[in-house]
Amino acid sequence: MRSKRWKGLAVLHVAALATITTAAVAQDMGKLLATGGVSQIEGAGGGGLTPWALITGYGTRDSVGANVHATLVRTQDYELKSAGVAVGVGDRLELSLSRQLFKGTGAALDGVGLSQDIAGIKLRLAGDAVLEQDSPLPQISAGVMAKRNGGVTGLPGVSSVTQLGARRESGIDYYVSATKILLDHSLLLNGTLRFTKANQMGLLGFGGDRRDDYQPMLEASAAYLFNRQLVGGVEYRMKPHNLGLDNEKDYYDAFLAWFPNKNLSLTAAYAWLGDITVLNPVRQKGFYLSLQAGF
Repeated sequence: MRSKRWKGLAVLHVAALATITTAAVAQDMGKLLATGGVSQIEGAGGGGLTPWALITGYGTRDSVGANVHATLVRTQDYELKSAGVAVGVGDRLELSLSRQLFKGTGAALDGVGLSQDIAGIKLRLAGDAVLEQDSPLPQISAGVMAKRNGGVTGLPGVSSVTQLGARRESGIDYYVSATKILLDHSLLLNGTLRFTKANQMGLLGFGGDRRDDYQPMLEASAAYLFNRQLVGGVEYRMKPHNLGLDNEKDYYDAFLAWFPNKNLSLTAAYAWLGDITVLNPVRQKGFYLSLQAGF
């Protein structure tokens, strides 16, 4: 039932993305540079680790905006690739599709592969982070990420994350984000509350032998605009600990994002991702690179 529900949502996303992209002749790219954010590692508009309340792209309320992204995260023993597409409609609704590919490159998980597909929806509920500078109210958005794990490869006798302790192969994250842009101080502040059962974002499935209930996870971002094209900041993402096999830790990063124009952005970060498995209790850290192109 869960698989059929996920497939139905994915089909709706594909149809909507195709229709909206075809209608992109109406886009005007009227938003300020960098206010569409970059592509978060699960496909939503925001920072690298956490979604923001901002709607992706540069389309205003009478227009659309869209982008594609490719992201690489490389630590001592692991590699994660992500690619996807996202569309913002009327600066109100965001739709995204993305795929993650994880590969072990050393230590206990050398040669092991994991994957997942993610379909996301975000809706702006209140506020305008750019236009309402005189209001203390931040921009507030709510979102859903439907995730389906693609199984395990390279581990003899194991083909599903449920064999590693996860309760299920698919799941849904729910989140609310609040973003405030202080133009006078060149500062962006974001807070996100996520309700999730995902293990390592879902790459190790959902729920586990330790817990199998939704938990509230806090996420936060702070970014400073050095100039119109260069943004730097830090991010934090709280993580659950559902699996006995995975001593999951919170994520952190420090990033720089360059926006040469409204069609292109490049983000570089150094990320601290904690342990991945008790079989290799090494705190994973390394670089993050993401390229986004769109309008």
